[in-house]
Amino acid sequence: NTLPACLLLALLLLAPALLAQQERGLIFNLNTGELCLQSAQCKSGCCHRVDGLSLARCAPKAAESQECSPKSLYGVYYKCPCESGLTCDVDKTIVGSITNTDFGVCKDPHESRRR
Repeated sequence: NTLPACLLLALLLLAPALLAQQERGLIFNLNTGELCLQSAQCKSGCCHRVDGLSLARCAPKAAESQECSPKSLYGVYYKCPCESGLTCDVDKTIVGSITNTDFGVCKDPHESRRR
């Protein structure tokens, strides 16, 4: 008769931990460095892979003067898009859009207006 009581107690103690893990996100709300399949899963908004054979991981967005990609068709980037307020200055090509190889540099759009 004590076994069911122990089992019930264990379930009551484990339930909040399991719920907390699901809320943090096995699928969404992932931290930098965690494996991802789509950028929407990452807190940063960038699911990044080094090359076509590597696993994708969440990464921070690109800062000013760093290499960047415009919006990806696939939700995974070889170069992360720019941080908020910056634009990815890139010459887009149709082939580059399909192969995810249109890279540019993050720039402050307000800087060019001042010159």
